[in-house]
Amino acid sequence: MHGEYKVPGGKLVVVDLEERDGVLRDVRVAGDFFLEPDEALFDINRALEGASADLSAQELATRVDAALPRGTVMFGLTSEAVGVAVRRALANATDWHHYDWQLIHDGPQSPALHMALDEVLTTEVAAGRRPPTLRVWEWASPAVIIGSFQSLRNEVDTEAAARHGMTVVRRISGGGAMFVEPQSTITYSLYVPDSLVQGLSFADSYAYLDDWVLGALGDMGIKAWYQPLNDIATEAGKIAGAAQKRVVSGDGAVLHHVTMAYDIDADKMLDVLRIGREKLSDKGTKSAKKRVDPLRRQTGLPRATVIDRMITSFRTRYGLTAGAVTEEEMTRAVELAETKFASEGWTARVP
Repeated sequence: MHGEYKVPGGKLVVVDLEERDGVLRDVRVAGDFFLEPDEALFDINRALEGASADLSAQELATRVDAALPRGTVMFGLTSEAVGVAVRRALANATDWHHYDWQLIHDGPQSPALHMALDEVLTTEVAAGRRPPTLRVWEWASPAVIIGSFQSLRNEVDTEAAARHGMTVVRRISGGGAMFVEPQSTITYSLYVPDSLVQGLSFADSYAYLDDWVLGALGDMGIKAWYQPLNDIATEAGKIAGAAQKRVVSGDGAVLHHVTMAYDIDADKMLDVLRIGREKLSDKGTKSAKKRVDPLRRQTGLPRATVIDRMITSFRTRYGLTAGAVTEEEMTRAVELAETKFASEGWTARVP
């Protein structure tokens, strides 16, 4: 069995092993990490040899910690990462490079249609009818997108939203509200097979699926990091938030979508989002015309260029071919947008 795990912000950990009679045998840990002293690698292998195959990643990490000699230095490696790599080996998890990734980057679409496409394309990946896909969104109109379990009245001032011409929609994933104007954010979705995140905890899957974009930002000179549970941050503060939805039909799939702040009108956002007022009021954010512009300010690049560089980074890492929403997928998405995501019953399902 073979398992790999890229430590967020760190190095690759690889584990090869066999499972015999419910225990780990012939365990071999490798990778491009740094470890001192050299002999500590063999201590790690011995700590895992004979361990129960039912142990969690954290329990395996505890065994590794107990076996390491005093003064061991690990760089780009953690004992928890070793445990995760073992669990991924036992789960026969796949890797990013195992797939032919497809890119969808269409013209502007309505907020309700974006919500519907997320549901349809995730279901198609779960059914094996669509390859793993990266979709970059373009917005036809401003919108507020609330999480699946958020209260509409608690999160959004609907009168202010209407005054600013903003559509309010609810997505299928959890998490917080997104404030979007067509050129103010960068939004993308990953539709991935469940096997890609096998062996990862729910929290670990966020870091794992965000790792490529941290690299893309680094290529643009931005030092960014994953901030549990679902944020991407820099020295300027939070610049992005992620959310996930699991589909259990077919072989299973995960929707992982991210909204990144490019250049947001904070005053307008505070007028529309009630929770935004509370979050920012204690930070002294009161100046008129204030903007939340971490990506524009930190890169100095047009939004389209930032997107192009992100796509190029993904393609360089994992390969990426141009694709499109199929006619059948679009037909289903349009129907779903009309009957579900544009309906008051869905949007106000948590009043």
